[in-house]
Amino acid sequence: MIRVNLLPFRLERKKENIRRQVSIFFLVIIFSLLLLTWYTLGLGKKIEQTRLDIEAVNRQIALYKGKADRVAQIKKDLKILKNKLEIVDSLKNKRNEHFDLIAELPGRLVPEKMWIEALKADSAKVEIKGVAFDNPTIAEFMKNLEALGWFTQVDLKQSVVRKLSDGHMLKAFELSCMKPVAPEPEETDKKKKKGK
Repeated sequence: MIRVNLLPFRLERKKENIRRQVSIFFLVIIFSLLLLTWYTLGLGKKIEQTRLDIEAVNRQIALYKGKADRVAQIKKDLKILKNKLEIVDSLKNKRNEHFDLIAELPGRLVPEKMWIEALKADSAKVEIKGVAFDNPTIAEFMKNLEALGWFTQVDLKQSVVRKLSDGHMLKAFELSCMKPVAPEPEETDKKKKKGK
């Protein structure tokens, strides 16, 4: 019988298997390194793109912040201008009130029994100083002022006897006429907003 020594063949096969496994191991390592390098490069590009996007957004924020600051300043200036215009309108109305009062006052006097010496007006009241022949004339003048409808209250502050150089006795009087209080412009705006 012939004997064949298979040991070197098995040994050779074992070595071949080991070489194959080592080759596969190194190929897996090289493939993993290539994959990691590709992933890292892709991630680096994404990070760079995100950084560029953030810079662009920050530039836009700075641009819009400047515009927003300008809009806020314009709103503030408009509010100041609106307040000034309301003051001008108020002054025009008050000027017209005083002209109307001066134009209307002679028609409310009791003819040939009294005259006005001084007239002082402000936003809350009108003070009238004058001279009349007697107290009923003063009372009639007060009724005429109340009938005008411009005042909430007409009060006689004082009435004193004044003696003229020719001996005639007259009544010097002082009246205080209260005007209705107009609401502040901001209060009326608030009331309108609440009503909506």
